[in-house]
Amino acid sequence: MTSLSQIRSTLALHKAEFYDRFSVKNLAVFGSYARNEQRSDSDVDILVEFNAPVGIEFIDLGNYLERILGLRVDLVSRNGIKPKYLDQIRDDLKYV
Repeated sequence: MTSLSQIRSTLALHKAEFYDRFSVKNLAVFGSYARNEQRSDSDVDILVEFNAPVGIEFIDLGNYLERILGLRVDLVSRNGIKPKYLDQIRDDLKYV
């Protein structure tokens, strides 16, 4: 089973491409993988913050993340998450 450290290593290898191709400012893993509670059917929850407004690139980034990680990804935009939900996940956030 994939670990948080493997996910973070893979994401770190592609960090320049995230910035150049998708205008990513920050990526953070949260949820079951961040808490080391993942199961074989868990998806990877990723919070993303962008440097500029994005459109279809959001979907493209989600697909790209799934491809490089080989896992289902639930991508959440920092600008799109409600403050009460951000407060709930804040302690889980593991930045890349």
